[in-house]
Amino acid sequence: MESRLIRYLRGRLGPHPLVRLGAGDDAAVLSMAGTSECAITVDMLTDQVDFRLSETEPRRIGRKALAVNLSDLAAMAAEPLAGVVALALPRSRGMELAIGLYEGLLPLAERYQLAIAGGDTNSWDGPLVLSVTLVGRVGARGPLVRSGARPGDRILVTGQFGGSILGRHFDFEPRVAEALLLHERYELHAGIDVSDGLSIDLAHMVEESGCGAVVRTDAVPISEAAHALAARTPGGPTPLDHALSDGEDFELVLAVPPAEAERILADQPLEVPIVEIGEFVRQPGIWQANGRGEKSPLAPRGYEHEFD
Repeated sequence: MESRLIRYLRGRLGPHPLVRLGAGDDAAVLSMAGTSECAITVDMLTDQVDFRLSETEPRRIGRKALAVNLSDLAAMAAEPLAGVVALALPRSRGMELAIGLYEGLLPLAERYQLAIAGGDTNSWDGPLVLSVTLVGRVGARGPLVRSGARPGDRILVTGQFGGSILGRHFDFEPRVAEALLLHERYELHAGIDVSDGLSIDLAHMVEESGCGAVVRTDAVPISEAAHALAARTPGGPTPLDHALSDGEDFELVLAVPPAEAERILADQPLEVPIVEIGEFVRQPGIWQANGRGEKSPLAPRGYEHEFD
């Protein structure tokens, strides 16, 4: 079965300028001359945690497995170059499932001119598990990291937040092109992608940067899906609650010097809107300010893997 999958991949992948030796050997060989620094990221997705195989088309799962890694490279402002894919397949109908996963993953790889250079495949009696590892090229300005936010920097975000569980967590567009353009044209101090939740990922930024942040709750862009999700449970979480904590929006959060933030907001250089939702401050922690300027603590909420 594994040999059949390798034959399928060798026929499906085709040549790529970075791949000297691809699927079928003990390791891939990449030609990456001229790349002084690389960013490497890996994400693992598991049935019943990141998706439900019984309810979801394999193509969408495969696409998501690659897209979440592309989003990590976007957070670093790194250009995607190559990747490898590891699968732990259920024994029943594993070949059919594997091809479905790749047929969702590969069109997205082709869009980003990303070389899928190989990987590994196993079968077992457990649930489907996918792990994708990507290598990206860091630009002349270096990587965009979480730890560079400074008091006074503005908090800029792309897109909208909340309600991703209604479908966007499979179909989102990684903000790779957006991050590369912004990092090239403007001065950015720090960045992160929102995978676990806007408030909790912002908390990761301030912790790494040694500062705090004030979020203007009336400025947070809330998705229609967040409103729809809130309407399902009257008296439950509000649309704002969903926007701050749902996660898997995969939008960018950026720390930008004030004058540069004004330029970005005036230029609106992306197809997706960029808005300012607050600023970084010296006082540690996350704070929320309402439309009247009243400030109170904002508890970071979002998804965290838990284990003993």
